Amino acid sequence: MNVFQMRDKLKARLKHLNVKYSFNREEETLRIYRSDNHKGVTIKLQSIVAKYNEQKDEIVDEVVYYVEEAISQMGDNNLNDLDDIKVMPVLRAPSFQKENSEGNELVYEQHTAETNIYYALDLGKSYKLIDETMLKELGVTRQQLKEMALFNVRKLKNPYKTDEVKGNLFYFINSNDGYDASRILNTKLLNDFEEQCEGEMLVAIPHQDVLIVADIRNQTGYDVMAHLTMEFFTKGLVPITSLSLGYENGHFEPIFILGKNNKQKRDPNVIQRLEATRKQYNNKDRD
Repeated sequence: MNVFQMRDKLKARLKHLNVKYSFNREEETLRIYRSDNHKGVTIKLQSIVAKYNEQKDEIVDEVVYYVEEAISQMGDNNLNDLDDIKVMPVLRAPSFQKENSEGNELVYEQHTAETNIYYALDLGKSYKLIDETMLKELGVTRQQLKEMALFNVRKLKNPYKTDEVKGNLFYFINSNDGYDASRILNTKLLNDFEEQCEGEMLVAIPHQDVLIVADIRNQTGYDVMAHLTMEFFTKGLVPITSLSLGYENGHFEPIFILGKNNKQKRDPNVIQRLEATRKQYNNKDRD
């Protein structure tokens, strides 16, 4: 599979939409935009091709779903009634774009050295990042926007699954609502995990659809966490950071884990279990 074949495959899957396409050969991107207002999304084909080699049509299904939802929500939105909107925070890497396709500056702020917080209008099955123009239309300040978003993320349910690897506990929040990584902003949730941790507490948001909390009790736990976050990071459609964050008393500190026990890192049983865990929690339920 090459970028040209992927381009044609996506166009075939999206032929039911009233959209146009613009292919950039040099950047290997495909822009898909509405015919009425020219709003759309740009897909980096090479990254999709790389994931296709392992995930096959699963990654294509995910991209098609993302495009369908984005295009359907890119009509002209009326933002006059604040009671009818829901604002949510979303996490992104510092390298993420600072302007939208229309050249308007997006509303964001720094979270850690590895993460920024953006704000989004929740549209049901998708969301739209808020820019400065939309902020004026909403008639709220940045501080009010932040307070609304944090209030809404604290209202989310937080179901999680637990796995234990060689005495270390790993908790996975993967609800597929688009805001799994956003739950890292729920201080009460993290403090509850911190109270039950016996070792060092690490958190990770390798991509937008998972939050990992780890209770690290021995050196193997650090090695497992490093491998796990990298696996999620490389497989996620919207990657954020492959680094873990230490958490203590409400404060984050990015941590680069350099494994000291290479034999443990190469343990085939651990690696096989990690891959099974990654696939289990990285699958998306779109129903």
